[in-house]
Amino acid sequence: MSEEWPYTKEELDRYFNDPNSRKGETPPPEGNPFAEAETVVRPPIKRRKGLAGFFYNRISNEKLAQASMVLTLLVGLMILGAGSLLSAVLLMDREDLPSMQQLENPNLQLATLAYSSDGVELARYALQNRSSVTYDEISPNVINALIATEDHRFHDHWGIDLFRLNISVIKTILGDVQGGSTLTMQLARNLYNKEIGKQQTVSRKVKEMLTAVQLERRYTKREIIEMYLNTVEFGNNAFGIEAAARTFFSKGAIELDTLESATLVGMLKGITIYNPIRNPNSSRARRNTVLGQMVKHGQLEPAYLEEVRDSIIVTDYSSSEITAGPAPYFSEHVRQWLNDWSEESGHNFYTQGLIVYTTLDSELQEIAEQVVDEQMEGLQTVVNYEWSRDTRSPFEAARTVDEYLKKTEYEDFGQFWSDSTHILQSFIRESAEYRNLKKEMSEEAALDSLIQSVAFMDQLKKDKSRLEAGLVSIDPRTGFVKSWVGGRNLEDDWYDHVSIAIRQPGSTFKPFVYIAAIDQGFSPNDVLMDSTVFWQDELGNEWQPGNSSGEETGRMMTLREGLKRSRNTITARLVLEVQPYNVAFYARQMGIKSRLNAVPSIALGTSNVTLLELTTAYSTLANSGIKHEPTFVTRIEDRLGNVLYEAKPQPVEALGVETALTVIDMMRDVVQTGGTGARIRWQYQLYDYDFAGKTGTTQNSADGWFVLMHPDLVTGAWVGFNDQRMTFRTDFWGQGAHNALFLVGDYTRKTADAERLSKETFPLPEAYATPLPDINDPQENRGRVSW
Repeated sequence: MSEEWPYTKEELDRYFNDPNSRKGETPPPEGNPFAEAETVVRPPIKRRKGLAGFFYNRISNEKLAQASMVLTLLVGLMILGAGSLLSAVLLMDREDLPSMQQLENPNLQLATLAYSSDGVELARYALQNRSSVTYDEISPNVINALIATEDHRFHDHWGIDLFRLNISVIKTILGDVQGGSTLTMQLARNLYNKEIGKQQTVSRKVKEMLTAVQLERRYTKREIIEMYLNTVEFGNNAFGIEAAARTFFSKGAIELDTLESATLVGMLKGITIYNPIRNPNSSRARRNTVLGQMVKHGQLEPAYLEEVRDSIIVTDYSSSEITAGPAPYFSEHVRQWLNDWSEESGHNFYTQGLIVYTTLDSELQEIAEQVVDEQMEGLQTVVNYEWSRDTRSPFEAARTVDEYLKKTEYEDFGQFWSDSTHILQSFIRESAEYRNLKKEMSEEAALDSLIQSVAFMDQLKKDKSRLEAGLVSIDPRTGFVKSWVGGRNLEDDWYDHVSIAIRQPGSTFKPFVYIAAIDQGFSPNDVLMDSTVFWQDELGNEWQPGNSSGEETGRMMTLREGLKRSRNTITARLVLEVQPYNVAFYARQMGIKSRLNAVPSIALGTSNVTLLELTTAYSTLANSGIKHEPTFVTRIEDRLGNVLYEAKPQPVEALGVETALTVIDMMRDVVQTGGTGARIRWQYQLYDYDFAGKTGTTQNSADGWFVLMHPDLVTGAWVGFNDQRMTFRTDFWGQGAHNALFLVGDYTRKTADAERLSKETFPLPEAYATPLPDINDPQENRGRVSW
């Protein structure tokens, strides 16, 4: 007692009962009241000023005085805070808060999902990649981790945690800034950030709290958790727990285990610093913090945390970008289609969370992607090696890709770039880098600067020498697109070689000439002379086509054989008989939409078309003359399952049945022995199926084409360079029969192996048309033809 209080009981009694003792005087001795009082010298008492003095000068115990001061301050701050809060509430404009309708119908941006015909997700279209899920579709591990970390009194408060709020205020005043927001307050901010704002102000906090209280009144705790986990951002354009689970772990939210759940919940504190892909160590530390909170609140055993503390985070990243999907070019085309549909229908597919069902078959698409990758790698090796050889002397092409794959120690396109400096300089002058440099220096200086840039030149050569391809497959009975590969890699080249690139189709356009002829009464057995044609119009324009091989038999040849062997001479003579404008008419009827020049050379494929158009036209032929527009989307639903769009096939008779079946029968011969497409059977062992098709090659071996018809599928492919100044080195590899056919053949073989191709056959024509009139009769000549 004496150590804590340095006065005896007698001294205290004297102090309180004798005023003189409080003045520092001792009363005179007893028995001598007239003696002078003895003055006792005591040390001066240190008096404090200000707020602290108020307590320390009245309470001699320093610790008690300090505790009284702190408690008074806390109570004062609480009263002041409550007063400020009340004032803010009274002064706040109610229009600044979310309306009743907004509270009851939160507006979330949801990603639109596109699916293949067999239910595989193809793409997500969104400003914010978000998929909404219910409470029961979220793993309990996520919910436990969230509550333990963000708001462990969540089930006990009514939107505002007063205890946590007061603690956060005190800590903020002391310099440690704290949020103090409950999950409901965070939800209010996420849902209504426009109305509430993000500024660090008292007004914003009040709006947040009032909105949180309203949310608690309207929704259950389960619904609040559900809405919260559907709104929060996780980075990598993943909004909501479902999108996050699929982005970082390639699984649904219901499948997340404890570690995965703790990782995602940990990201809420900082989506960049705790991103498991970019910062795995920081993410692991934060994950362990979340697990520690779960242990603290009884949701995990301490032993579990110790067991997994050092375990690495195992992610399975899956980007929501179109480029990462199984059919990127098709998905991009669907996106453009949805843009047009949205403008007409008034829907916003970027925010409304629609479900889009497409025609694509995921199995056939996977085959198509694999085929293009594998076959184009081989064909790229062919051109790389052939253009590395001396261009001044004849080059003997090897006959198989395997022979080129064995070649070593050569520079890709090395000799071509050495011998074609004028083309290389043209490429440089056409680049964006050159145009930018010209603003700062002379043209020659800009050119020299880029030539000296190794990185620029390497990239330019790589881009220009990359061999490209397109492949598309259509069900002719419906027009449904089943597979679509628009190029080798969408990240390298967004140029779609199925629907956008327009190139000369070469001999794949010849069937339209024969269709026009058969429909006008010609027979496949009618004959024309296999020799060079000379034609001249009234303006003096001349046309004198010969066969691509330069060989002419000089004998009469049937139309059937002329198409089978792709003889330019026979087709040229025939187009002058049926007239070019009729050829253009039939081509348009069957699905060609690009502009066609109705001149004689149209017969040899000199008018540019897209691969999609050409394959659609062949599909019309394969469907006995009934045309279906190519279809990509079959149905669109809103997120509640209401149907917003449904494709309604509108078949059109573009061609008579007998004409269609007759031309198909003629084109059967193209893929038989002796035909230009015969390789499709013996190289790919496809003897058991009924096919008809046509190869195509353009001038200087710039483009290779092949289209194959089967009752189930019509598949077309194109191979070439983006820039037509780049071509195959040799005529052999430049032929469609030796490049595009490889893609279609491999695709068809793998489709058959997957039992996706039936043994169905095309119907045979009942009879052929009347014979061709005597070609030697001058009355039958309809143009100035020199025979």
